[in-house]
Amino acid sequence: MAAGAAGPVELGFAEEAPAWRLRSEQFPSKVGGRPAWLGLSELPGPEALACARCGRPLAFLLQVYAPLPGRHDAFHRSLFLFCCREPPCCAGLRVFRNQLPRENEFYSYEPPSETGASDTGESVYLQLKSGAHLCRVCGCLGPKTCSRCRQAHYCSKEHQTLDWRLGHKQACTESDHLNQTAPDHNFLFPEFEIVTEAEDEITPEAVEMEDYSEVTGSMGRILEEELDSMARHESKEDHIFQKFKSKIALEPEQVMPQLLNHLKADRLGRSVDWGVLAVFTCAESCSLGTGYTEEFVWKQDIIDTP
Repeated sequence: MAAGAAGPVELGFAEEAPAWRLRSEQFPSKVGGRPAWLGLSELPGPEALACARCGRPLAFLLQVYAPLPGRHDAFHRSLFLFCCREPPCCAGLRVFRNQLPRENEFYSYEPPSETGASDTGESVYLQLKSGAHLCRVCGCLGPKTCSRCRQAHYCSKEHQTLDWRLGHKQACTESDHLNQTAPDHNFLFPEFEIVTEAEDEITPEAVEMEDYSEVTGSMGRILEEELDSMARHESKEDHIFQKFKSKIALEPEQVMPQLLNHLKADRLGRSVDWGVLAVFTCAESCSLGTGYTEEFVWKQDIIDTP
């Protein structure tokens, strides 16, 4: 993952992290798990987080903490990306932006603590400080309630059925612990922190020259007619792919080429897949109160590369 269109490029690396580092009050960038919501009121509802193609609930994919320096109303600012992971659809994508001033009703004015040693990280928080309840399966807004215990909340009938089948049927009467524990529903993506670093000073051109030297060193072994054939069939896709390989060769462990692997999305035709995900936001990052604003996400499949 790379950020910074006009300024220095920041690369994202997926790393394991303790649970306390991935909670809302730490303002994390992260992949998978449940969303660490920034604004704790006016969350996107189930209708906003349903796949436009198949209608099923979207899964949280990642969030990026991207404050705007010099903007009072965007001292805290995060983007939240969701996708459909239900085969054979695996197509829907939606992205939301939320931003807050430094002085707000949810968080301390001072920076968060850098330690969490006293936090065991075992609890799952399914109710926000604002009072809003979250779905036990996905961690999104849960307006539906179990009619039996009145304690378990869900975003949809699909997730209520899934939770009932995977343990809530037996645990329904143990209401004292429902807001702190939830079974593994095999719906969430694996969770990692996204740690950002500035790109090294090594330029892609230097890597390209090294690659070129390796290629030219072996050219003498190839017949002239074979070279002519290669030149005739060289495509724009080949050139673009070589530039991509040169770019990621600088930092091969960055999230950009590795995200699908981290998500364990490797079932061809039956899991999420993409070539590029590009998120576009309002150029002015207009503030709409404490709520979440939907932005635009563009998906380019590998086979659609121009």
